Amino acid sequence: MTELGVTAQPPVTAAPVLEARGVTMHFPVHQSRRTARGRRLERGAGGRTAGGRTAGGSVVHALEDVSIALPRARVTAVVGESGSGKSTLARVLARLLPPTAGELLLDGRQLPASGGRRAYTRQVQLVLQDPFSSLNPVHDVRYHLARPLRIHGLGENASLDEAITSLLERVSLTPADQFASKYPHELSGGQRQRVAIARALAAAPKVLLADEPVSMLDVSIRLGLLNLLNDLREREGIAILYITHDIASARYLADTIAVMYAGQVVESGPAHQVTDEPAHPYTQLLRSAAPDPERAGPPVLAARGAPPSLVSPPPGCRFHPRCPHAMAICADRAPRDFEVAPGHAAACWLHAKDLDAAQARPIARPPAGQPASARSSAPELSSAPELGEESR
Repeated sequence: MTELGVTAQPPVTAAPVLEARGVTMHFPVHQSRRTARGRRLERGAGGRTAGGRTAGGSVVHALEDVSIALPRARVTAVVGESGSGKSTLARVLARLLPPTAGELLLDGRQLPASGGRRAYTRQVQLVLQDPFSSLNPVHDVRYHLARPLRIHGLGENASLDEAITSLLERVSLTPADQFASKYPHELSGGQRQRVAIARALAAAPKVLLADEPVSMLDVSIRLGLLNLLNDLREREGIAILYITHDIASARYLADTIAVMYAGQVVESGPAHQVTDEPAHPYTQLLRSAAPDPERAGPPVLAARGAPPSLVSPPPGCRFHPRCPHAMAICADRAPRDFEVAPGHAAACWLHAKDLDAAQARPIARPPAGQPASARSSAPELSSAPELGEESR
């Protein structure tokens, strides 16, 4: 069995290729006509409740003050469960969604609010999760690769076939002439995703946004796709954003990991530090749930419950209703980033040094199956079980 290890970290460049600063993304909540008609009578005429319009000004807090930097020739992984805002962040970075607040910088220059889309997409390309739905089933591979070359003026008719052959060879689809004439339904899932990556590479981008590129593929072929992304980083110096649920694959591929929960980045730092010494309870939860061949029994997960509603997120730390270490201050004030090691930060009050007794008072939570009165104090912060070598 192939042994997974930590990728070598290339030197950091002076400025990131793509950077998001304080990005916030809110989506208005809409209601159907039938629901709106009934609630309009309750609220009176004050709210806009017609079908398809915002009701009461409610919004989904999909992203909240998120900052992330993508340096050249490095892989930055964004890890979190469903609904944490990972895909929304990728779409904001791809400029498919205009952020509610914050700014994007490409090569250190702030982007205008509108305009320049084609020039931007040539440098920042997005690879989606489902390779079958992202490819047009009525066109062959040659069409999918030729179209971006023509749009961006990168391939003349005389050299178009050579450019397509080169793209297929870069993603290890050989012999290229056989794959160029195939349609998406004639390819396997891994081959379709390689075509999607080749299509993104056709624009000669500086940044590749990979939104869970291996989650819909068989386990046996995921490693090949991860190695392909790693080769693109090493050979061509592309900055890669790798979005995933799996913290173990993030450790294998990424140089830096940012952990997201309920629309916020709760921990970030070098991949090996975040996975080996997680400083936030949510990161510990993710790591303890990761597959570990050395674990004798099922994983022990301290946190319980489900992610909060992003229409009305909890006050303070958004993880505190599920956190086994929650203190009084966690329910009252959102934590700032605390540096737990050089380049490693966690947004958790457990790392604050100046809390008074009232702020540090544990929030009593009953163990599973016991009433609330049965628990008098929060447990000590403990590290999650070690990841096995295969999980790393």
